[in-house]
Amino acid sequence: MFNDFLISVIRTAVPVAVGAVLAWLASKTGIILDAESSAALTASTVAVVVAVYYALARALETRWPWLGLLLGRRAKPVYEVSRTNKGEG
Repeated sequence: MFNDFLISVIRTAVPVAVGAVLAWLASKTGIILDAESSAALTASTVAVVVAVYYALARALETRWPWLGLLLGRRAKPVYEVSRTNKGEG
């Protein structure tokens, strides 16, 4: 159970870190913006880069499972389905 939790955290944190680094590199292009616009653009860029990176990594992983390493771990978390008693409470 804890192992699956750790795997899910790694597979979330790695794309965030990659997205932040790529957004930081993009900010070094020499374009000068005011502080407010720069902060908004940086936040938006990080979000878009993370989403695109994750989607691309997952798509590649479905074709070539070893590319799960792009998410930090090849292993995928396995979630248990919990059964609750209906009518209680």
